[in-house]
This record gives sequence, C-alpha cells and structure tokens, in this order.
Amino acid sequence: MNTEPEIDTTGQNLPTDEPSAEPAPAGELDLAAEMEKFRDLALRSRAELDNYRKRVVREKEEAIRYANASLLESLLPIVDNFELGLSAAKGSADAAGIVQGLEMVRKQLEDFLRSHGVEVVDAEGQAFDPNLHEAVAHEPSAEVPEGHVVRQLRKGFRLKDRLIRPATVFVSKGPAAE
Repeated sequence: MNTEPEIDTTGQNLPTDEPSAEPAPAGELDLAAEMEKFRDLALRSRAELDNYRKRVVREKEEAIRYANASLLESLLPIVDNFELGLSAAKGSADAAGIVQGLEMVRKQLEDFLRSHGVEVVDAEGQAFDPNLHEAVAHEPSAEVPEGHVVRQLRKGFRLKDRLIRPATVFVSKGPAAE
C-alpha cells in the first residue's frame, strides 16, 4: 500500500482512495447527511410505490370478483317472491301445470345464481351463527336443540366468500317449560 500521496507531473497532490487522517470539513458532513436523508427518502418512496401498486392490483381483482354483487342482490327479492308464488300455487289442487312450469323457472333461477357464484346459506337445523343468520324470534322446540335454527323465514345468500344477505331464522330456546 502506498501511504504517500501521488504526485502528478504538475507537482500537485492528487487524492488517494485511502481515508485521510484529517477530519472532513463541516460542509462535507452536512452534504453526506443530506445525501443519506435523500437516499432514505428514495427507498421509502420506492417501497410506498410498490405497496400502492400491489393494493391497486388487489382492489382491481376484488372489484372484478364482486362486480355483479349489486345486480345479484337486487335479484334476491324477486327469487323470494317467486318462491312464495310457487308455494301458493302448490296449495291449489287445479294448478298442476302451473306448478310444473314454475318449478322449471325456479330451477333456471337457481342455476343462474349458482353460475355467478351465489350460494344459498343453509340454515335449518344448523347452529345459529350471527355471521350467517339473522334471528327474528326464539321459539320452544323439543326436537331442535337450544341455539339451533328451528325454521327459516327467508333464505340467506353468499357471493363466493362474502355474505350478500343473512338468512332470516327462528332460533330454538329448547323444550317448552311446563
């Protein structure tokens, strides 16, 4: 290692790669600190930009995944009313042809919903889950254990993993007290 400074042909000292024993002037320290500050700022900005890009991609995928949610949610009351009409037609003795036609339409509606990722929330006989069910009343039941769904008033629906509408249910409070 050469510890002596190099000398050029003009006779002036040239800088070496080795650190000098002399302390750096205050201006150079300020410059180095400022460079480090801007380097840190650049790294943080890059990380923020990467996080932003990832968030945008995730939000776009979610928007695509649930784009039909409002349409399907608007369709659910129609399905409810259709099933009520079907139940009424089944009660009529002379409506066998109508019932058969309505059953076919109901099946088409169910297939349509299923093809778009809508699933029916199974409620009857299940343990009451406030994340999936909306309880409207408690009723005594000797057959259904306490805390389980006795009957379903309105079906619940889920779009993929997101609940669109909870099932409206009656919950058992156990056998009737005598």
